[in-house]
Amino acid sequence: MELEGKRIIVTGAARGMGEAIVRAYVNAGAQVVAMDVNDEDGASVAAAASAGGPGSASYMHLDVADRQSVESAFAAAVAEMGGLDVLAHPAAIQRSSSASDVTDEDWDLMFAVNVRGTMLTNQVAYQYMKESGGGSIINFGSISGQRPEPGAAAYSASKGAVHSWTRTAAGTWGADNVRVNAILPAMATPMYREANQRYSEKQLEIAYWRNRHSIALGQEYGDPDEDLGPVMVFFASDASRFITGQMIPVDGGQTNVR
Repeated sequence: MELEGKRIIVTGAARGMGEAIVRAYVNAGAQVVAMDVNDEDGASVAAAASAGGPGSASYMHLDVADRQSVESAFAAAVAEMGGLDVLAHPAAIQRSSSASDVTDEDWDLMFAVNVRGTMLTNQVAYQYMKESGGGSIINFGSISGQRPEPGAAAYSASKGAVHSWTRTAAGTWGADNVRVNAILPAMATPMYREANQRYSEKQLEIAYWRNRHSIALGQEYGDPDEDLGPVMVFFASDASRFITGQMIPVDGGQTNVR
């Protein structure tokens, strides 16, 4: 019951890391509103987590790239929960692209969801947290924002922007006791496993040397429930009250942030 009494919004909650985060928070006793554009899966995730308790979860539709959607969904969630203490924001999209031929459309879409979506959800969450005396915003960055990504130019640029935004928001909102950090995860999500199933043997070898070889703890991606969930609970809890503006790799040693 480490999060008993905490009121939390989780974006991108219908699958993968978002789904695991909802479970972790409910297991820790929090009141959670799960949000996504995938209504069927999102509602199912919230219902299953709530049935397991001891906390509770409900579901609301959210398009993170649309200000009106963010403002209305967050207002409804705050009305339901009676306030907001934590925003966990893993919602994002990824597309393959080269720096040489990334299209305007892919660039704009990546920045709309990954960057504008971070700005909008953070801004709206901050206003509610400021009113209640503080809170914790947990964004999601990536190793892709720290290194060259020949096959994911727009995604890499968008995650670099998320890192920069997180530092700036933390420096701006600290006076109101709102802390802002970013998790840089390497997790074996369903999307990750599905992608591996489509890879050729050569592509799998390249992926191993580029991504998994540097993971000191076993050269495998982590489990979202066992490896990410407890970290998310920590950053939602008062135990992390003196940490802000940080990029936190949860990746088995794949990368580091200086």
